[in-house]
Amino acid sequence: MADQMEPKGEKKYKYSIIIPTYNERLNIAIIVYLIFKHLRDVDFEIIVVDDGSPDGTQEIVKQLQQLYGEDRILLRARAKKLGLGTAYIHGLKHATGDFVVIMDADLSHHPKYLPSFIKKQLETNASIVTGTRYVKGGGVHGWNLMRKLTSRGANVLAQTLLWPGVSDLTGSFRLYKKSVLEDVISSCVSKGYVFQMEMIVRATRKGYHIEEVPITFVDRVFGTSKLGGSEIVEYLKGLVYLLLTT
Repeated sequence: MADQMEPKGEKKYKYSIIIPTYNERLNIAIIVYLIFKHLRDVDFEIIVVDDGSPDGTQEIVKQLQQLYGEDRILLRARAKKLGLGTAYIHGLKHATGDFVVIMDADLSHHPKYLPSFIKKQLETNASIVTGTRYVKGGGVHGWNLMRKLTSRGANVLAQTLLWPGVSDLTGSFRLYKKSVLEDVISSCVSKGYVFQMEMIVRATRKGYHIEEVPITFVDRVFGTSKLGGSEIVEYLKGLVYLLLTT
C-alpha cells in the first residue's frame, strides 16, 4: 500500500523522536543535548520510554524536562522491561509529530545524522528513511572483528532469505511517516530485537518507499550492551518466522 505524495507547500513538519531506555542514566542527557544541537531549526519532541530503570534514568529525564520543557521532553515510563517493540508502540501512542524517528539511547546512533534523514525524506517523499552501515560512507566503530563478522553474517543471511530491499536489515535508526509506522507496526508480532527486522520486511512487502542514509554505528561508551546469546537465538527464530510468514 504505497502512500500518496504529500501536498506541496510551506508546511512545517513536526518530528517525534522515540527513545527507549533501560539503565541509560549516563547517556540520556548527552543524546538529548546532541538532538537539540543538531535540530536547531526543527519542530520536534523527544519521547523517552523508560522500562523501570533502577539506575535513576527517569530522574535524569525529569531534570531534562525542567531544562528543556515538558512539551519537548516527554517521559512515558513503564513499570518493567516489556521489550523493544512494545516500547515503540507505547511511544507512538503519545507522538504528535507528522514523522516519527526511532533511535537508541546509548549514543550508537549519533543525532548528527538526523538532518540527513529529514533532508532525504523531503527530497524523495520516502515513507521510511533508514540508516545503514553497509553502503559507501557507512560503517561501524568500536567493534572487534568477531562482532563485525557476526553482524555482517546475520545481515547477509537475512538478505539472502528475505530480500528486504534495504542493505542494513538489522539497523534500528529510522525515520517514518507517522501513518506508515502506525500501519506497519500493527502488522508486527515480534517484541524484541527481531522487531526492527520485521518492521522493514513488512514495510517492503506493503510497497512503501524506503530510502537509506549512510551512518557510522558507534559502540556504546557508557553502560553495558543488552545484546547477548538469548537475543541471537531470538534473531534466528525471528528469521525463520519471517521466512514463513512474509
